[in-house]
Amino acid sequence: MKIAIKGLYAITPESADTHALLAKVKQALHGGAQAVQYRTKSQDLARKHEQASELLTLCHQYRVPLIINDDVRLATLIDADGVHLGAGDAPLKEARINLGPDKIIGVSCYQDIELALRSAAAGADYVAFGSFYASPTKPQAQPCELPLLSAAKAKLAVPVVAIGGITPGNAQELITAGADAIAVISALFDAPDIELTAHYFARFFATIH
Repeated sequence: MKIAIKGLYAITPESADTHALLAKVKQALHGGAQAVQYRTKSQDLARKHEQASELLTLCHQYRVPLIINDDVRLATLIDADGVHLGAGDAPLKEARINLGPDKIIGVSCYQDIELALRSAAAGADYVAFGSFYASPTKPQAQPCELPLLSAAKAKLAVPVVAIGGITPGNAQELITAGADAIAVISALFDAPDIELTAHYFARFFATIH
């Protein structure tokens, strides 16, 4: 049975240091992250395989799924729990054929509810909208408005993920608007205390959902 994406969805920062990356993700998991996405723009295939494999083992110790960003081949090679697809990535149908029916497939839908509806109908397990706030990771991303979350929740049966510039100061309004999960990179992994910050994010879901 697939794990539904919910709560704090931690997206890994870029790191050439596998040991340091694992230490940071372990803190996030211990603090309450409910899903982890391995995201890297590195072209070092050996390092990507090593990091993803070790992250998968770590995540499973916490019974948390590891999702691979943009790379169906890597997800297949390490038997990850799923893949996240953005614009220009492998088509959802192709990813499903490669990964099989039991893996999680998420799709970035930006500001487009119609794309989310098509993706859900095609078998996506969750859809992501954003960027809701200015994001240091994607500074050129188009802004997304809060009412989009409420509208999406009214039309979709799959979990809705909010992403983009999310901090402890603005997370609650996203969750109140309908986000089932919040995807966070910088505000989590750049925090002085990653575990405490993860706990703070996770606490919003304990009080609202």
